[in-house]
Amino acid sequence: MLPRRYERSIAWLRRDLRTSDNRALFEAARDSDGVALAFVLDPALLPDGRLGSPLVQAFFTALRALRSELRARGSDLALLEGDPAAELVRFARRAKAEALFYNVDYEPAAISRGERVAAALRAEGLDVYAGLDHVYFGVDEVRQHDGAPYKVFTPYKRRWLDRRAVAPRLPFPSSEALEGRLLPLADVGASRAVPTPEEYGFTSSAAYPVVTQRRAYELLERFTRPGGGIDRYRERRDEPALGGTSKLSPQLRAGTIGIRTCVERAFALLPSSDGDARAGIEAWLGELIWRDFYQMVLRVWPHVASGPFADATDRIAWRRNDAEFAAWCSGLTGYPIVDAAMRQLNVYGWMHNRLRMIVASFLSKDLLIDWRLGERYFERQLADADLAQNNGGWQWSASTGTDAVAYFRIFNPVAQSRRIDREGVFVRRMLPELRGVPAKYVHAPWEMPPLVERASGIVIGRDYPARIVEHDLARVRALRVFSQAKASARG
Repeated sequence: MLPRRYERSIAWLRRDLRTSDNRALFEAARDSDGVALAFVLDPALLPDGRLGSPLVQAFFTALRALRSELRARGSDLALLEGDPAAELVRFARRAKAEALFYNVDYEPAAISRGERVAAALRAEGLDVYAGLDHVYFGVDEVRQHDGAPYKVFTPYKRRWLDRRAVAPRLPFPSSEALEGRLLPLADVGASRAVPTPEEYGFTSSAAYPVVTQRRAYELLERFTRPGGGIDRYRERRDEPALGGTSKLSPQLRAGTIGIRTCVERAFALLPSSDGDARAGIEAWLGELIWRDFYQMVLRVWPHVASGPFADATDRIAWRRNDAEFAAWCSGLTGYPIVDAAMRQLNVYGWMHNRLRMIVASFLSKDLLIDWRLGERYFERQLADADLAQNNGGWQWSASTGTDAVAYFRIFNPVAQSRRIDREGVFVRRMLPELRGVPAKYVHAPWEMPPLVERASGIVIGRDYPARIVEHDLARVRALRVFSQAKASARG
């Protein structure tokens, strides 16, 4: 049966702020003579404490760029504000639309929002279509042979790769499909200007990532060209001073680039690559598969949004220490790699992935502070704050999530620092107070003899904080507490 042809349709954008490789836009253009793009600013989302300035600025910047592109093509972005269901019903009446197309989102609140919008638009007489766009494979497409979802990443990855070998997902030619289909500016109607973060009580910063479709494709091209980073990704990805990652996470979060575009670019490079280059491509591809995995976990087990995946770990006796948590947030723990990472986060709205593991382990294991406090802090500070990815990473580090490795994995911040920042380049970049500290001591400045300390021009406890905890003792404490929780769960 051929799909119905519509005179006018609406494409409702959410976390897919692009015209290229966008399923909803492609299907709306394919099935309609005219398409209007709409985004709804939902004030209920902004003051809930889970959004921060970097993410808000990222979305507003992406919206502004998208509107400029649409206006250059003779149309516009309908920027609505209020309850999504009510606003889209009013816009559908004004635009005389017959159908609504949108891409699904696995976050629990987004699922509920989508269902409310779909019900309201159907009650208005519109047809509603929801498609898969923000992940490569959907929640039911990568399963065990008995149909059960995977709880461990490695077998999930193998199954994912097997499925991609027989069912690749090519990018949607949505931008091309929209040619001649976009409703003219007059038919979209006037809508409000793209706001600034300050209008909602947030702040702007030139240091935060620039999140637009154009920037996303520039980053992808730079990263995947010969010598651009992907060919040495496996060996350089853990060293924060080298900038060896793609920097695409904020773009994927706002949807200024499609996951299919990234995955298929990686696969396109494989046939002509070998050695280190092939290893780098495969390592980056693995990170993209991790993204699908955590999205699947959130959709199948939505309780992870507020609690641990592993029920037994809900018995962990977390400590409450506001002073230590504040020191961690501010980058004043006395451990240079932890403090440098947190200052990177607080200034730039982004943190290197290896550093995220280190600081999360430090909070949940060394300080034994509830991982959920760190997760919420990251949400407010990251331009790529995504519930599934952020939650999955935190639960991995805290040993409360889907993980084949037991709770005894506790990162030693000094050993990690010496491994990933051997000469202390990154530490000194983010902690200028340690510029004069020799490489031998920059990872553990409390080990400096008095003469070296004086020669470095720094006094520990005055110019740079003393350690708030001793790692070896904290490790023993964490092992004891986790072991007790595990024993308690067994009854």
